[in-house]
Amino acid sequence: MEEEIERQYRDLLFEHELEAERLLLAKAQQHEIGILKEGNRQAQSALRRRARTTKTSVLSPFESMMKDIGEPGSRPLVQEVCRTCGNHDANEHTWMMFPGTDLFARIPFHAAHKILEEDEPHLDFEYNKLQSYIKDMSLSLSEKGALSDKISPDVLRSLVTLKDKPKEKASRDDSLTENLWRMKNRGSSIHI
Repeated sequence: MEEEIERQYRDLLFEHELEAERLLLAKAQQHEIGILKEGNRQAQSALRRRARTTKTSVLSPFESMMKDIGEPGSRPLVQEVCRTCGNHDANEHTWMMFPGTDLFARIPFHAAHKILEEDEPHLDFEYNKLQSYIKDMSLSLSEKGALSDKISPDVLRSLVTLKDKPKEKASRDDSLTENLWRMKNRGSSIHI
């Protein structure tokens, strides 16, 4: 009986450790993606500074068409203007280092900022996906009692789910954890 409890306790600790390692790995990945997002944002700002534009300083094709309607002339009604490039020469080459590599490439200005703008939603999606995973893993570890010495499971559940009243949910792992901790605190000798 004593050996069975010991084995169950060891297995439970092993499961908690695996989940905690996955949680730490996800946090590290989220940190790396955060660094990439910040680098992307800084690169876009640098390109806008170089073109002397802001996100709202360049008129959209519709706005420029409406502005030019009253003027006589033979130029086309709609002139394609990139919001980042503005009046800057879009074919001027600029150096760009691709994320995750040490490779520099000299590509047209317009292509450089388009690549950065297309990467932004992908980075946001990955960051938010990892954030959801981290919340779920933290809640799972808390419900199993692995974080109970630092943060009460009810408090963490309230923070993660943004509800004040915890759901009544008892699982086999919870009762096993509770029984093992009770035995440990009573002074039973369990050596692993």
